[in-house]
Amino acid sequence: MKKILVIGSLNIDFSFDVEKIPEPGETVNATNLKVSNGGKGANQAYTIGKLGGKVSMLGMVGNDEYGKNIKNSLKKVNVNVKKIILNNKEQTGKAFINVSHDGENAITIMHGANYAMDKDFILKNQNEIKNADIILMQLEIPLKTIKEVIEIAKDKIIIIDPAPANRNLLKLDLSNIFLMKPNETELSVLTGKPIKDEKSIVNAARCLIKTGVKNVVVSLGDKGSYLIDENSYKFYPSIKSKAIDTTAAGDSFIASIALSLANDKTLDESVKFASKVASLVVTKKGAQDSIPSLKEVI
Repeated sequence: MKKILVIGSLNIDFSFDVEKIPEPGETVNATNLKVSNGGKGANQAYTIGKLGGKVSMLGMVGNDEYGKNIKNSLKKVNVNVKKIILNNKEQTGKAFINVSHDGENAITIMHGANYAMDKDFILKNQNEIKNADIILMQLEIPLKTIKEVIEIAKDKIIIIDPAPANRNLLKLDLSNIFLMKPNETELSVLTGKPIKDEKSIVNAARCLIKTGVKNVVVSLGDKGSYLIDENSYKFYPSIKSKAIDTTAAGDSFIASIALSLANDKTLDESVKFASKVASLVVTKKGAQDSIPSLKEVI
């Protein structure tokens, strides 16, 4: 099994159950508040750990109870947390999540210690990068940090989850990126192209491929996903399930692809496996709390 290193965000999530996602200027009532461990990076590392992968996490939290709880949570599913640093100057990142009754969500992020992951931090921990086989990153950490990792990890399998979408990502040298996984909104933001149908999805994805990215997986929520490269594409229908909360669906999806690749599966096999995992995640509330075990998936 290949070794996976997740480099990214660790947050504490405050999830509100609401009847609908509020419009600008609108106030809505919450019927419940749940506080749980999250952050796209932590969610992805947690998924890989719970599904039995060999995974380490490189990141930063505040030296507070939230940060310590996040580390302990990851450790319980066998994530190597030795390089999750406690920062004495910044507080643990936070996410405020509105979850509607139909399972949709809207999220506000306060980065906190996640944005203290600078070039010096990466250079101090470059041995972790060099010792990994697969690197998984997201955009809840500074782009300069991602740029530094890409330069160090030239001989690694690099996977990027471009969330939240930032068009400046395309200014980096992406020629060594094996896989990028935007959803349809992120794909539109990254490329500046409207996403309407299959043709527009494939064309926009190939704009990313022209930047050097080898493969693009476009996730479409309950509609399925596409795997696209320079010469071909394939649609994967979603596995139907009753969605209660979609909060960690995207995180579990890309993490499951990374895990499957670490087990020497093809991209085709990996997308199918990831679809299974994500279909289970949306049936439970919360981020890490919703991640299934490998036994549940199989």
